[in-house]
Amino acid sequence: MVSVHRRPSWEIAERFATPEPVFLNRRSILKGFGLGMFAAASLAATAGAPAAQEADPTADLYPAKKNEAYKLDRPITPEEINGNYNNFYEFGSSKSIAANAQNLVIRPWEIAVDGLVEKPFTIAFDDLVRKFPLETRLYRHRCVEAWSMTVPWAGFPLKSLVGLAKPLASAKYVRFETFLDPDMASGQNSFLYPWPYIEGVTIAEAANELAFIVTGAYDKPVAKQHGAPLRLHLPWKYGFKSIKSIRRISFVEERPVGLWEALLPSEYGFWANVNPEVSHPRWSQATERVLATGEIVPTLLFNGYGDQVAQLYAGMDPSTLYM
Repeated sequence: MVSVHRRPSWEIAERFATPEPVFLNRRSILKGFGLGMFAAASLAATAGAPAAQEADPTADLYPAKKNEAYKLDRPITPEEINGNYNNFYEFGSSKSIAANAQNLVIRPWEIAVDGLVEKPFTIAFDDLVRKFPLETRLYRHRCVEAWSMTVPWAGFPLKSLVGLAKPLASAKYVRFETFLDPDMASGQNSFLYPWPYIEGVTIAEAANELAFIVTGAYDKPVAKQHGAPLRLHLPWKYGFKSIKSIRRISFVEERPVGLWEALLPSEYGFWANVNPEVSHPRWSQATERVLATGEIVPTLLFNGYGDQVAQLYAGMDPSTLYM
């Protein structure tokens, strides 16, 4: 009997992926994308970053083996671009916060796992990251601001951490909380935001194979501006759901209210699934601008991952998937 492989809607042929030599060669990347001036500005933006970083005790875990099930329909965003275009409001409201984010102290770093679990515990990041096999996945990232990028994230499925936590049957949601340290993170001195950053997903969403705990990117430990030492990535949701620098993971019965939902509930709802048919109150979500190329492309429902996640929302009004 012949086995037929049905390619998911988000997967394309390997020949369309960026060749590895081009991806790894900075000059080739800048030439290919015409980004010489942009790169110069990016380097200037990070001039204030420390010249040398402390040795990372988890560096030996990278590069993590690539999971070939996850492919892209566009080239990987060059690290020089994506590393200097970030939302990390704890360190400032502009996109050029990479230098400020180097103030993030990531050791020691402990994560509390509590709430409706068999036995609450606290674990050091350096111990947690070695509990599960790490893998690299090529994922899309779609921001609610209508720009997008593609990233080679490394880490492990969120469902592995859920299994480690052993939640009780009464747990309906997973609540994530980041750090609170205004002395370290100047943005947390702003009274405009309800710090610390909080986000949440349903237990079913957390158990989905796509939900990913990120510990690395670009074949090394994840950079501070990306939310070191660990962050969440949910490729079918808008980026604000993918909380950075996680300190606490709680299993709860009541639906968590995230920072942006608390701040502007009419604009940033709990579900936050990518839905091009539902506009943000102040702009359309029908298209997105691809970082690095500037190309405007149509936005896909669930960011192109509908085959994997649509069943989570069966019976829901599609217009509510964003709000």
